[in-house]
Amino acid sequence: MKIVLLGYMASGKSTIGRNLAEKMEIPFVDLDEYIEKKEERTVSEIFEQKGEIYFRKQEHIYLKELLEQEKNFILSLGGGTPCYAGNMDVLLSFNDVKSVYLKTSIDTIVDRLTNEKSKRPLVARLNKEELAEFVAKHLFERSYFYNQAKYKIAVDNKSIDEIMDSLQSILS
Repeated sequence: MKIVLLGYMASGKSTIGRNLAEKMEIPFVDLDEYIEKKEERTVSEIFEQKGEIYFRKQEHIYLKELLEQEKNFILSLGGGTPCYAGNMDVLLSFNDVKSVYLKTSIDTIVDRLTNEKSKRPLVARLNKEELAEFVAKHLFERSYFYNQAKYKIAVDNKSIDEIMDSLQSILS
C-alpha cells in the first residue's frame, strides 16, 4: 500500500507523513526532496533556471516513477502537484494508492506560514493580509483537485497524534 498525502502548503503533509511512516515502519518520501535528488538542485533553483513548466513535467515523471514501484511507502506531495499534468488522475489510477487530503482552513495555513515565511520563498514577502488573500485564492483554485482524494481529514486544531489516529482508522 502506498499512502499519498496531499493538501496546501503548511497543511502538515511532511510532518504527518514522517510520523506515520515511523509508526508503520515503512519509508517516507517527500516528492520535492525526491525531485531535488534526481535533478541535483533545489526546487527553487529548478524554477529559476528551467522554469515552472519544466518543473511540472519532471514532477509528473517522478510521481509516476514512485507510484510504479512495488514497495510500500508514504509520499508527501507538493501543494501544487495534484493540480498539474493530470497528476490527480495518475494517483487515482493506482489500486494500491490511498490518497488523503489533509484539509486545512485558511486561518490555520496563514498562522503556520506566518511563523515559517523565511522557509517559504513563495510567500516570504507577503504581509498577513496579502498572505490570507494569496492562500484563499490558491485553496479555491486547488480544492477541486484536493477533494478528489479517496480520503479527507480535517486537521485544524488537532494534534499530530489525533491526525495520526484519524489516518490509521481510515486506512485500516
